[in-house]
Amino acid sequence: MGELRKDYVLDRWVIVASERGARPHQFMHEEKVVAPELDFFAPGNESMTPVELDRVGDDSGWRIRVFNNKFAAARLEGQIELKTDNEFFTYSANYGEHEVIVETPDSLRQLWDFSDSELLEVYEMYNKRIGFVKLMDGIKYVNVFKNHKKDAGTSIVHSHSQLVGLNHVPQFVKDKVEATKKYDGCPYCKIVEIEKKSDRHCFENDDFVAFTPYASRFPFEIWVFPKQHLRLMSELNLKGLSEIMGKILRKLKEIDAAFNYVVHYSPDNEDLHFHIEVLPRLSKWAGFEFSGTIINKQPPEEAAKFYRGEI
Repeated sequence: MGELRKDYVLDRWVIVASERGARPHQFMHEEKVVAPELDFFAPGNESMTPVELDRVGDDSGWRIRVFNNKFAAARLEGQIELKTDNEFFTYSANYGEHEVIVETPDSLRQLWDFSDSELLEVYEMYNKRIGFVKLMDGIKYVNVFKNHKKDAGTSIVHSHSQLVGLNHVPQFVKDKVEATKKYDGCPYCKIVEIEKKSDRHCFENDDFVAFTPYASRFPFEIWVFPKQHLRLMSELNLKGLSEIMGKILRKLKEIDAAFNYVVHYSPDNEDLHFHIEVLPRLSKWAGFEFSGTIINKQPPEEAAKFYRGEI
């Protein structure tokens, strides 16, 4: 039988359709990756991107390179403040900072091919750019995310992440902040302690734990939390984070999964427990999902077995 489940803290519901469960190989949708004839992100083509903002490496070569998105969703110009006209019409300019973090000079090598030390450099760059962009005038939150493969929304094969500094705190972050205030203490600290011992537990090291969430929205969805109550990426042991993320990414490579991941940290003057949500995109939402309840045909308990290497 399937089961209706609610998210740990949010008013968000999922039908875990266990009778429709599938084995990992049944989710595979292999996508042949071909290098483009002209790779704008490749070494030698630096003049084809906007002006470089940051890099790992020196003048003889780079390992990571950062620049503004040429087709930015937000720019540091125009009206910063949100205003409301006629009660219902709230707006501002699409004010903000949109950056691309190119993770490797190699046109075809993907993040799941990286060593832990290479991942560490990527996450150190995330942390550095978050700190820099947060100081920009009018920026209230910095959203860091990665899209991998076409089904996850990327149109560029060359491995990269994106960062968008916004003039507001995103609603999904606000929702989590407000939901946690209903509890005596941090609910995620309690959830981490529970899931460390559950059949949804996947990976763990001294600093982090990864588990498939109880009300998973996507097949093989997995979350990463620091064991300590830490709010910001700057507070983390990024080496430990790289070890856990490396294990997750290498498992997703086994099924050639498209995925997104999103970094969640606490807004200023709030107390949200830092975490990363990794969201494989192996199924498509239909009309029912857009009506408010999600159907996930892969129980998180089965997904955890895959991550642990049991299936």
